[in-house]
Amino acid sequence: MRSQHMIRFIDIFHYPVTLWRGYNVKHRGGFTLVEIMLVVIIIAALSAMVVPRLVGRSEQAKVSVARSDVEAHLATALKLYELDNGNFPTTSQGLVALRTKPTTSPIPSNWNGPYIEKDPLDPWGVPYIYVSPGKHRPDYDLSSKGSDSNSEQDDITNWD
Repeated sequence: MRSQHMIRFIDIFHYPVTLWRGYNVKHRGGFTLVEIMLVVIIIAALSAMVVPRLVGRSEQAKVSVARSDVEAHLATALKLYELDNGNFPTTSQGLVALRTKPTTSPIPSNWNGPYIEKDPLDPWGVPYIYVSPGKHRPDYDLSSKGSDSNSEQDDITNWD
């Protein structure tokens, strides 16, 4: 015959309602404050490890995008404009001449644009500075003031 202890052990697996520290598991409704606090502490610890690594990355990415625009994307568009028309857009025509055909003199006769898809704004939302002929280069100067428009330390240029 089975003993009383054996029946209780088997009954634990047959019945979904068991006793746990004196509480009926069937009526135990939510999480305790300790459980919630433990989860919050774990999330805070993970955030404390990850967030410092990400701070400053967005600014580095903006500088990389601006440098790429100045040294490659806009430079290539300006060279294509020059190949088609024999000269670079004037300072007064600006970089807008890469997107829409200029209506001021000299009006390009072989304009095959648009040479760029969107308005030439730097990652900080400010138009790139374009001067042709350039003060630092014979063809054109192209630059961005960077995140701090008052300082020259973070300027991105095509002549350095």
